[in-house]
Amino acid sequence: MTSICTVLAVADIATARKFYEELFGLEVWQDYGINVSFTCGLALQQAFGWLVGLPEERIAKRPNNMEICFEEPDFDGFLKRLERFPGIDRLGTVTFYDPDGHIIEVGEEMKTVIERFLATGMTLEEVSVRTDVSVGDLTKLLNG
Repeated sequence: MTSICTVLAVADIATARKFYEELFGLEVWQDYGINVSFTCGLALQQAFGWLVGLPEERIAKRPNNMEICFEEPDFDGFLKRLERFPGIDRLGTVTFYDPDGHIIEVGEEMKTVIERFLATGMTLEEVSVRTDVSVGDLTKLLNG
């Protein structure tokens, strides 16, 4: 079995699509009007009840029940793009809500973090201790 995507229920497909395209630079793979799929495996669905065969009033609209995580190699550039969205309810410096209340987390790409630590003169073993990631996994991230 293969997981093909995560589908988020959204109130307004146009607003949600614009948010994900402009802030994250996501590219649309398929657009069916009330359903938009991005090439990264994320999809947005307006009228979620219709999709799953339930009345809309049975679809729970509860923020804070999931988190979407992204890594970004140009973290400073992302923070500048984020400034263009003043309505975002930030939880921290890089954790915030999308227009439908889904938690979004954006972190610096792990490979970039490792390279930055190594550039300061840290050994791979020291980076392992600092990040709580095994030397083997650090090596995979660097070579992947």
